[in-house]
Amino acid sequence: MRVVEATRAVAREQVLVAMALGIPSLLADRAWRATDPDEGRGLGVLLVPGFGFGDWSLRLTATWLRKRGYVPTGARIGMNVGCTSDLVDRLERRLEAHVGATGGPVVLFGQSRGGGLARLLSVRRPELVRGLVMLASPVLDQLGAHPSVVRVARTLARLSRAGVPGLLNEDCFAGTCYDTNSTAMAAPLTVPAIAVFSRNDLIAPWELCADPCADCVEVSSSHTGMGLDPEVYRLLAPRLAEWARDREPATPAPTPARTALEVTASAR
Repeated sequence: MRVVEATRAVAREQVLVAMALGIPSLLADRAWRATDPDEGRGLGVLLVPGFGFGDWSLRLTATWLRKRGYVPTGARIGMNVGCTSDLVDRLERRLEAHVGATGGPVVLFGQSRGGGLARLLSVRRPELVRGLVMLASPVLDQLGAHPSVVRVARTLARLSRAGVPGLLNEDCFAGTCYDTNSTAMAAPLTVPAIAVFSRNDLIAPWELCADPCADCVEVSSSHTGMGLDPEVYRLLAPRLAEWARDREPATPAPTPARTALEVTASAR
């Protein structure tokens, strides 16, 4: 029986299996169907995908947020396989742009490695962050993920050494990049934060995801399927709404005054 259960658990961590099981369940759940366009009050959200995934992996999350009155945007960091320091620098520019576009501090929402990057950014620029959401993010040990994931990361570092650009490098494992970001990752948070973890996670040990500086919440999801789990959205909805309550509702940009020529033209 234990072998069967373990086999099923491993299967649930496969991306296509997680999507096949998770998407129909999410779309049918009240947590997804319920909408309130005034709830988010125009609060911006920067979505950061996990290791090896792009913005498409959080597209349903973005849709859910948009239907509830938030203003989500993607990280635009590709497949999230680059050097940690470089990615945090790029995310900082995205954060600044989204704060400018939405008129105030925004929520950082990261899955897996994306949550760790978002935490580093929250420590660097807390004045721009309204809140932090980390889904299955092993922030207590950057190299504490499943050995198979770490092996892939080290393979990328070897490719980087061979001259392939835009990948993790050896410095991310045992160098200035690693030391700097390890110190920053251990720094206390000064923004409200939520860390969601699961004991069924076969990729990121739940103990490494339980950030002592965050409100830690346990769910029953797999690692890969956490962003598709209705339970996660039921738990996040009231917390995000609380972060949005002290924000003034977003107001539409004023309509530019028409010139006399435009008025005359429209009357013809």
